[in-house]
Amino acid sequence: MLELDHLAVAGESLEAAVAHVEDALGVKMLPGGQHARYGTHNQLLGLGDGLYLEAIATDPSVGSLPHARWFDLDRFEGSPRLGNWICRSDDLEADVASIPLDVGLPVALTRGDLRWRMAVPDSGVLPYGDCFPALMQWDVSPTPASLLAGSGCTLLRLEVAHPDAGDLQAAVPLIDPRIVYVEGTTALRASFDTPHGKRVLQ
Repeated sequence: MLELDHLAVAGESLEAAVAHVEDALGVKMLPGGQHARYGTHNQLLGLGDGLYLEAIATDPSVGSLPHARWFDLDRFEGSPRLGNWICRSDDLEADVASIPLDVGLPVALTRGDLRWRMAVPDSGVLPYGDCFPALMQWDVSPTPASLLAGSGCTLLRLEVAHPDAGDLQAAVPLIDPRIVYVEGTTALRASFDTPHGKRVLQ
């Protein structure tokens, strides 16, 4: 069974993605780092309940890559938005093998002292138009969720909208009352309790 690990907000630039999060939630994000394999960089926000949020974008200092970037960032355009949700596994290879969809193959990754594996499709695009969660397994402890200072923000609800919401829900081996699947145009929408009251990020 998977567990929700973090959420990712993408932007055409990291500055735009960070501003989108900070404007929506009313709190400041913290420094992150670079992901050499995928030519991206991020900033982070600690949430309650062992979760965190990242703002992510293509790193302009990195040129073209011989493979697709994760989170479909090669094709990203438009306003920043909540684009992906990421679930952690205790046995990534087994979970990948058990899901009859192209969720990608595990790739070993590092950032500073952090080590993890993530299943990334060759196309960079996850099933159900990126509404299916990215799957990962931490290979180090502690993880960012426990290292980041608290922001005073807690996830209340993650709404996963897709025309085939029922099929999507059935395909995700996860039980979490905060995650709600709704039929509609493909999108993610998250509600948070913040120091400024309830806020929505989408």
